[in-house]
Amino acid sequence: MKPTLVIMAAGMASRYGSLKQIQRFGPSGETIMDYSIYDAIKAGFSKVVFIIRKDFVEDFKEIFEAKLKGKIDIEYVFQDLQSFVEGYDIPQDRTKPWGTAHAVLCASEAVHEPFIVINADDFYGRDAFEKAYQFLSKEANDHTFGLIGYELIKTLSDNGSVSRGVCKVDQAGNLIEIAERTKIYAEGDRIVYEEGDTKVEVPADSKVSMNFWCFTPYVFSICKELFDTFLKNNLHQPKAEIYVVDVAARFITMPDNILKVVPTAAKWFGVTYKEDAPDVKNNINALISRGEYPERLW
Repeated sequence: MKPTLVIMAAGMASRYGSLKQIQRFGPSGETIMDYSIYDAIKAGFSKVVFIIRKDFVEDFKEIFEAKLKGKIDIEYVFQDLQSFVEGYDIPQDRTKPWGTAHAVLCASEAVHEPFIVINADDFYGRDAFEKAYQFLSKEANDHTFGLIGYELIKTLSDNGSVSRGVCKVDQAGNLIEIAERTKIYAEGDRIVYEEGDTKVEVPADSKVSMNFWCFTPYVFSICKELFDTFLKNNLHQPKAEIYVVDVAARFITMPDNILKVVPTAAKWFGVTYKEDAPDVKNNINALISRGEYPERLW
């Protein structure tokens, strides 16, 4: 059974200010997701599942249905505030989605095989998809999950600070913990994050999470368990969210489980800020000039 690509695209893009998931960056109108899907197909993935809001579905169908027909199977699942909240009354001031762990849970009815989860607005690079396919095909099981680990220096924005999950791994390359650093940026020849009034240096080659996860369907039971607990404790916190990293942290505390950090040399780029958009276009054009992608993907 070939693995599946799951793309989280239900976010509201609050910092970016528009629906960046379907912004066109490639020379023939390609979105960042087009490049992820292209790389996934080349690596061997056979299905893509879009996690979206229901009101996005016609936009997504218009963009992807015709050009992907016959190349990869497509399914849509909807991340809705009502999903998996049976027995609770959602407060009126709750407008944000419940978070990325809830998004993954919403894919449970459509995914029955090993799969990867990625963000819609991140360009991950072909090496990452090839590494993920090999991991899912040869190593992944209900006690062994994976995370594609990027070098921190290859994931920064020139237009502001970013949030990164800095990984601590053991000698075998297995995850011990992820420390979420919310204001991390280059300062001269070093990389720092802010902790209160203090700046703390982070090694440039530190492995970080860019939300590129390798799972089996067993993960859905952990998502459900944690989301139920989250609702009990955070229902009336209008901005509280539960993240995939919380699921990973729970997974590695369970007996006999490991989460392998699979290193990639790929350079990440994405659109955290509107000002990042020209850099994304330039990076894509450079990859095309080097022959890594055709000018027209489909």
